[in-house]
Amino acid sequence: MLKNNNLLLASFVASVAMLGTGAATAQDDKEVVTVVKVTGENWFTRMEEGVTLYGEEHDGIGTRQVGPARADAAQQAAIIEDLISQEVDALAIVPMDPSTLEGVLRRAMGRGIAVITHEADSLQNTQLNLEAFDNAEFGAHFAEDIAECMGHEGQWTSFVGSLGSLTHVQWADGGEEYMAQFPEMELVSPKNESFNDANRAYELAKEILRAYPDIKGFQGGSAIDVIGIGRAVEEAGLEDETCVYGLGLPQDTSAYLESGAVDGIAFWDPKDAGYVMNILADKFLNGEEIKTGDDLGVSGYEDVTVTDGPGEGKIVRGQAWVDVDASNWSDYPF
Repeated sequence: MLKNNNLLLASFVASVAMLGTGAATAQDDKEVVTVVKVTGENWFTRMEEGVTLYGEEHDGIGTRQVGPARADAAQQAAIIEDLISQEVDALAIVPMDPSTLEGVLRRAMGRGIAVITHEADSLQNTQLNLEAFDNAEFGAHFAEDIAECMGHEGQWTSFVGSLGSLTHVQWADGGEEYMAQFPEMELVSPKNESFNDANRAYELAKEILRAYPDIKGFQGGSAIDVIGIGRAVEEAGLEDETCVYGLGLPQDTSAYLESGAVDGIAFWDPKDAGYVMNILADKFLNGEEIKTGDDLGVSGYEDVTVTDGPGEGKIVRGQAWVDVDASNWSDYPF
């Protein structure tokens, strides 16, 4: 049975690793593979547009995107192991749980593979980590909107994709720190794990509404949390009684923004992040230094800040978040 399971896992990894558009060809000098948390989620479908575009616009480099069929850190690690065996030139990774990838990324770098990461500023084993902004500030931004909407009093809660999703936890912590200045704001059931599943977020939100009938505030972490929360709020008829803010994409969230079940979202364009990760990979492979003040030619990344990471690598930060509500969601085609 163990042998059969191993064969199934090998087959799964091989099949997933072959997915993705913009695959490198024999004419390409270098291959950069972007590995995302999960395939099929609109956030990462949008990211793939940027990954593919970079390969189309730049000669001598092939780009493609892969990821597990569900948000699972072990499956993501298995895909990376397979890519190491393929001897790709660079990996651009959005980790499901950065701490679980330290060993496999160390092996990748030991094999001479460039490692670029995104949403993982705690990683030791990365050469360049891209952050769209300061994560604590992003979480505090959501909390500020929630507190103002609630009149600075009442119960509120937070959601994350998982407790291993570093940036989601940083946003939740940033929100909690911001709320500490308001003694009438009460955090209940913090950091609910949706595992990037809108249906799970919906079920969790319903449970919270039952357990805390006076709750008013919700802070979403993963890109689909506000969809599940909004659905639960709408079904309960609480659009005018709650304040829901979090990460999201405009088209995905539009119905709930229009109904008032979600009050506002913020995001950075995944397409741009995918493109910029490949810029960083290409520059690193060419031996080009990235430094504070550099203009990477993409909106939100025209004046990046570069700081030392916890390991030997660097953290590259932009200023790329965008706020959207019912008044302007239609300005964005994704």
